Amino acid sequence: MPALTARLFGIVVLGVAFILLTIAITAGAFNDLDLQVAHAMHDLWQPSLHPAFQVIAELGGFELTTLLMLGLCWYLWRSGFGSDALVFVVFVAAQAFELYYKLNLYQPSPPASLREGDGPSITELFWFGIGTGNSFPSGHVLRAVIVYGLLAFVIRRLSTSPRVPALAVAGAVAAVVLMVFDRLYLDVHWESDVIGGLLLGAIALLAGTVWLDRPRKTGQ
Repeated sequence: MPALTARLFGIVVLGVAFILLTIAITAGAFNDLDLQVAHAMHDLWQPSLHPAFQVIAELGGFELTTLLMLGLCWYLWRSGFGSDALVFVVFVAAQAFELYYKLNLYQPSPPASLREGDGPSITELFWFGIGTGNSFPSGHVLRAVIVYGLLAFVIRRLSTSPRVPALAVAGAVAAVVLMVFDRLYLDVHWESDVIGGLLLGAIALLAGTVWLDRPRKTGQ
């Protein structure tokens, strides 16, 4: 129970931090820092590395993360943890929040003079269709935190091997770090977008672990 209480407190703290971040972005507090980071990453860009970073982008793409999330829920269902499969709701809810902010928070994407080609995704067609050029928060980072974090959490909870859980956590952290750097390296998101994706993703991840570790009736 203390662990669950700590997670609930963490959700509140991260929620406040996310709200403060949106206020700061609206006030233009991140404009200078966003530009500095974007120009620094643009200077680092190398044509030979571009295809590799487009592949890395797929780790947080809508297609792969949705498949992984569905696979996780299917496994939970087939393993006798039927209600645990409802953790998929946090994945959907987080992306609903992403859509809400991209439709309502004015944060134009980095200019074409800085952006490099991103990895292919059907979400590009969606954003083009609704006509929004806003980029806050980063959906790739958001999805990476939730999906790889939940995968690591479930593996830690169910694995009987002492090494597998540590590898799962290390893999999840590596995937998120790669995604953060990828978004900045390709200049498809501002640094403040990435922070927003991390915060919103962490809120959803904690909410998912609260559900998976909820108190259960005897015999469940």
